[in-house]
Formats: sequence, C-alpha cells, structure tokens
Amino acid sequence: MLKDRRQFEVVDGRQLDHLRVFHDVARALTASLELEEILSAIMNKMAQFFGPERWSMLLVDEKTGQLYYAIAVGENSESLRGLRVPMGEGVAGWVAATGNPLVVPDVKLDPQWAAFSAKHPDLNIQSIACVPVRSGDKTLGVIQLLNSKLDLLSEYSISFLRILCDYAAIAIQNARSMTLIQELTITDDCTGLFNARHLYTMLEEEVTKRQEFSLMFMDLDRFKSVNDTHGHLIGSRLLAEVGNLMRRSLGPANAAFRYGGDEFVALLPGMGKAAGTGAALALWEDLRRNPFLEGAGLSLKLSGSFGLATYPEDGNTVPTILRAADEMMYKAKTTRDNVAVAGRGLTMNREPSVIRSVR
Repeated sequence: MLKDRRQFEVVDGRQLDHLRVFHDVARALTASLELEEILSAIMNKMAQFFGPERWSMLLVDEKTGQLYYAIAVGENSESLRGLRVPMGEGVAGWVAATGNPLVVPDVKLDPQWAAFSAKHPDLNIQSIACVPVRSGDKTLGVIQLLNSKLDLLSEYSISFLRILCDYAAIAIQNARSMTLIQELTITDDCTGLFNARHLYTMLEEEVTKRQEFSLMFMDLDRFKSVNDTHGHLIGSRLLAEVGNLMRRSLGPANAAFRYGGDEFVALLPGMGKAAGTGAALALWEDLRRNPFLEGAGLSLKLSGSFGLATYPEDGNTVPTILRAADEMMYKAKTTRDNVAVAGRGLTMNREPSVIRSVR
C-alpha cells in the first residue's frame, strides 16, 4: 500500500511537472511572435526535462527541401550553424523524410543505428530521440536529443515529446503566417514587386542612415496601346514580365517597386550618380532588347522613360528625392526611350552606338 502511494506520488509529481512546462510554453506562444524566442523556450523546457548532452531543432527550408539547424546546444554546437542536412540523410533527415519518430534508448542494441554511431565516433551517440514536428501531413522540422538522462520509452516521455512538438508546430505556422501577411502588405499583386507603401518605408530608412543612394523612376512608353490592342489581361502579364526583368537586371542588392499603373521605381543603396546612371542605362538597354509575352505568341518590344536622382545631392528628404527622380522621368518622356539624370539632363539619344559609348 505504501509502495503504491509512493508510486502514485511520483507519477503525480511528473504530471505536475508536465503541466508547469506546458503552461510556460503556452505562455511563450501568446507572449511573443518571434519564432526563435518561442522555439528556444520550448527547447529549453525539453532540455530541462530530459537532460540530453546535445540537443537541436532543425527546420525544413521550404525552398530547398533541406533541413537546417535553427537551434543547437551542446558540444560542437557552433559548428552546426549554417549546416544543412539533405532530406533522408542521418538521424534528422530520416525522421523528416519518413515523418516517423525515432527513439533508441541504447544504440548498441539497434544494428542500424549502432552502425551509424560507429561511422560517426566524434558524436559519441549512446541514445537517440528524434521526433518530427508536423502540421497535418507536412513535416516542418525535427527535434533531436542525443544521450538523454531520462527513460526515453516511458509513456510520460513520449507524450511530453509529442505535445512539445505540437507546440513547436503551432509556433512555426504562426510565424510563417505572420511572414506571409507582412509580405502581402508590402507586395504588389500583379508584378510581385514591392508596392509604393513599402517604397516610402524603405526610403525613410535609407534617409535615416544618411548614406548615399540613387532613386530611379521608369515609365513604360505607350503601354496604353498594349491594353487597347490586346486587353487588360495581357497588359497585366506584360507588367509582371517587366517586374521579373527588373529583378534580374538590378540584382538582389537593389529593391524594385511598382509605383502604380505602368510606373516602376528602383532603390539603389550605396550607388552615387555614376553607378546609378550605369544601372539605369543597363536596365534601359535590357528593356529594349528583351522580347515580351512570347508565351502568349506576341513577342512585343518595349522601351521606357527613366529618371534618376541621387541622395543627398539632388534631395535630402524623402519628398525632395522622390520629386527629383520623378521630374527627371517626365523630362525623359519628352523624347521617350531615354534616361534623364538630375543635374545632367537627358543622357543620350536613342542610337545604340551612342548608348554603348556612354556605358
């Protein structure tokens, strides 16, 4: 009777520990939207419970399908930062690929993982607990514990792992939803470029830095005729292709925006007048050379009117730099198919040989 009561007290104590942990993790989920902060809280509670020598959380990169270390603690954890694990490889890769948990209390008793441990003596693997973090039928990542000090196969251990994995899945999905919402609020639906609202935000940030940058406006020449001839659906597809061309031509270090209608803007951080002019000329020529809407059987040719201004030379506030670039674009529209630079005027005529000599 006394033995049964003590056993009940032990069980009851563990359940209370579980409840405290779940309460703490649930509070972290509602107190913060920072994914790393929430995942760290979850993993710290898990580490306190199991006492592993090394533990980590790996997330699935949605673009590449590979796993990467989001959190790693223990010996050699610093070396894991940035490390990627192909799906299906190693402990974490196997669990992520199959969606099945892996609990091996003693790797010596499991031929497959004993062989894996022998191939990686530097890890000194004695026990493994690796559980997938899933949402529906999708694996978001895995939680991995090596050399735990607690019985990995007990009912309490398994239920604890599963519930914490559910909490982790909620945190990951919440963070991704927030990221998607943020992207939607700053993205133009038609082109996938940033929208005008985000342009103002980024310009404010750049002006606050007080570092040189250039701002480029671009207006497509005779775009209305495309809509009139081929319809607005084709016109929208054309704008999307122009947006893709801008991204390719400007590169990842620069930001492209759809300002409205057939008007586009590029923010060129760190570029002075000469570099900004070079970027504008390169995009001007890419626009003229590139055939558009070949997928629709049209192969249209385009040109644009470009205006460029540089901070702080041509404007030292958001309104003044915007006005300077916009005025140059309207100057270029007097001839169309041209680039106008603040302080220099129209850059060239439309002869390709002249363009090449300028570049």
